[in-house]
Amino acid sequence: MGSCLGSEQAKQAVHNPGVTGKRPDTKAGTPYNAAMTEPAPTPYPVPAAAVEREIEINKSRFIAWLRPVTNRAAAQAVLAEARERYPDATHHCYAWLIGPPSSAQGAANDDGEPSGTAGRPILNVLQHKGVGDAMVVVIRYFGGVKLGAGGLVRAYSAAAEAVLAAMEVVEQEPTCEVAVSLDFAGEQPLRHWCGQHEAELMEIQYGEGVTARISLPDLALADLRAFCAAHGFAIEKL
Repeated sequence: MGSCLGSEQAKQAVHNPGVTGKRPDTKAGTPYNAAMTEPAPTPYPVPAAAVEREIEINKSRFIAWLRPVTNRAAAQAVLAEARERYPDATHHCYAWLIGPPSSAQGAANDDGEPSGTAGRPILNVLQHKGVGDAMVVVIRYFGGVKLGAGGLVRAYSAAAEAVLAAMEVVEQEPTCEVAVSLDFAGEQPLRHWCGQHEAELMEIQYGEGVTARISLPDLALADLRAFCAAHGFAIEKL
């Protein structure tokens, strides 16, 4: 049974809105002052690279992975990779935090261990490290000796601590996602703008017009709003 911040629904904690053509309240062409409406983004620590560690407790192997992740899809990809690499493992338990540590969205899963004995302990250790955009997966090979609920909590906590103790961090500039509604002629200028501002075109949909979902540094948001206003595009922060 998995646990995820107290409920199954909380597994969907990471915002993954998709793209809509809804236009925001701010009309195209209206001057926009980001400093008046949005706080200045603050960099936060994130894992610099992947780390792996292994410990053994009462003949059970605990293989711990640390991976940088920036969204739920990336976290799911890490979990799929762990299951593919260790398909015969007894459990693949995990926790992740996405976003700045002070406001990160997270999830945890016990993957068949008794409720609250694996995912939650991993999450607790991760939260105490003060990092964001991080995922820890602990793969267990059962060694034949039952650890009991308390023993499992200690074992998964120790595995998470082992891999996080080896973590190096870097500063991550906060990012955001927006939906931009535009005409077909505006697609190429928008792509060019993204290439010049370290923005990623996450998804694009075609209908009567074009709707694009873009991930970009928070610091570039005001520039994108000005660009959209100048071209008559509608922009909505997701």
